[in-house]
Amino acid sequence: MVDGSDGFVGRLDIVDPRRGYRHWSTDLKARIVAESLHPGARVVEVAQRYDLSANQLSCWRKQARDGHLILPAELMPSVPDAEGCEPAFVPLSIADEPKIPAVTSLMPERAAATAGIVTIEIGADLVVKVPGDVCVSRVAALVGAIRGLA
Repeated sequence: MVDGSDGFVGRLDIVDPRRGYRHWSTDLKARIVAESLHPGARVVEVAQRYDLSANQLSCWRKQARDGHLILPAELMPSVPDAEGCEPAFVPLSIADEPKIPAVTSLMPERAAATAGIVTIEIGADLVVKVPGDVCVSRVAALVGAIRGLA
């Protein structure tokens, strides 16, 4: 009993669970994301420090990568010099090759003979040159057979 007749004297805490969504200001989100990007920082630990889920922090980090969340420069880790650079992802765009006017060659028969040839190098000692008009399944079967013999 709580009244102490059985020798138990204690305290009962009632914790009111959060209701609804919390609103995080853009500045606070940016500071939390910047903290999670520091070398050695773990997303889970930073998220626990601010009492939020790691998934939410990962979502904010993606927003920052996509440019939807601007991070304060003063909180970002400094960029090392060229010798100490770490690999990073960069945006990639794929475009059609520019059309180059045909150049007249001194040996047109040589150019025609090498056009459309695919060179496959298997290991250091095996090179297979396949004409471009050969069926893909036939090339795959050829490579599979060669691998089986090697």
